[in-house]
Amino acid sequence: MLQVVLAAVLGYIIGSIPTGYLIVKAKTGEDIRKVGSGSTGATNVKRVLGKKWFFIVMILDAVKGAVPVVLAYFFLTAYAKYGLTPVVAAIFVLLGHSKSVFLGFTGGKSVASGVGTILALSPLVGVCVAVIWAAITWISKYVSLGSIIALALSPFLMWVFKQPVGYIAYCAVGAVYIIWLHRENIKRLAKGEENKVRK
Repeated sequence: MLQVVLAAVLGYIIGSIPTGYLIVKAKTGEDIRKVGSGSTGATNVKRVLGKKWFFIVMILDAVKGAVPVVLAYFFLTAYAKYGLTPVVAAIFVLLGHSKSVFLGFTGGKSVASGVGTILALSPLVGVCVAVIWAAITWISKYVSLGSIIALALSPFLMWVFKQPVGYIAYCAVGAVYIIWLHRENIKRLAKGEENKVRK
């Protein structure tokens, strides 16, 4: 159980590192939580710093998601048959990113970090999720729509590629959580009021 607890702490602390907040604060002095959607994620960072920093923050958040999972996989091997410690680390990455201990339990919507965790659990599934996200976002011009659909498909992709049951369950729970974090975006999409990533 100690290894499981360590995986949770590792995932939460690393997940809590507020990448977007720190970058915007360093470059402009602004609090990203007071801009646009109030999220610390890449999409909101783009509103302040532009497309280049959108991609930088997205990549950094994905790396942030992958690192605790990889560390848990190689060094916290309890219940290895079920992949329990990497899954626990992944769950707490999502919680850390969206409810950062460093930002008074505020944060982003855990999409890039979530994709990072999936890449670490199953690179093939992670690449598929990233491609689906990119394709839907490009076609629809809505980052939120691409995120919702890509994450919703992740447990099915884990199943198709015969990944462990724990990975499938994680993707299902993670998708529900991330979609819930997008509930306001869903309302705006339904009303045709959601902001597009490009005109």
